[in-house]
Amino acid sequence: MELKSINTEKKLKRKDFLEEIKKASSEEYVTEWDADGRIGTQKKKTNVKRGSMSKSSGNAFELKVRKDLEEKGWIIDKWSNNLDLEKGEIHPAKKRFARFKGNMGVMTIGTGFPDFVAFQLMREERYKVIGVEVKMNGMLSRIEKEKCKWYLENKIFSEILIASKIKDGKKIKVEYVDFSNILKRMR
Repeated sequence: MELKSINTEKKLKRKDFLEEIKKASSEEYVTEWDADGRIGTQKKKTNVKRGSMSKSSGNAFELKVRKDLEEKGWIIDKWSNNLDLEKGEIHPAKKRFARFKGNMGVMTIGTGFPDFVAFQLMREERYKVIGVEVKMNGMLSRIEKEKCKWYLENKIFSEILIASKIKDGKKIKVEYVDFSNILKRMR
């Protein structure tokens, strides 16, 4: 439960309030405080660790996909745009500042959808341009499917590949699924 305002604090039952204080003093929770000294968010340390492990393994898999495509002769770049489905227009993706250790941090730029744009020379001065979305489990959300459909209908990409992780014993292989196969199954 998050305590963000004084009004929210007043509405809490005594039992819930004592539970929040107990979590704040516990060693198994990470508590963030706001500027006024109230509890902002509380997260279990095990969940924080799991989240950071997921993020790092996802980034490692994204790098593996990039190297795999480069080995297959594609020129890869991070796609730094996103799509507003309501307006039907492409705009630069929002930049995110990931803060760590006080005011230090890193500005992340490539948070667009799909993850990569890939080019390959087909014939004299003719290039094939595709989008590549990296998903560890290969599953797209409904909004991501709609975005892929829009990209294909408006001929932004000639095809969109979904890269997923396949375990072959201890080795990890990359499997590519063409979005047009997923589009056929959509309602």
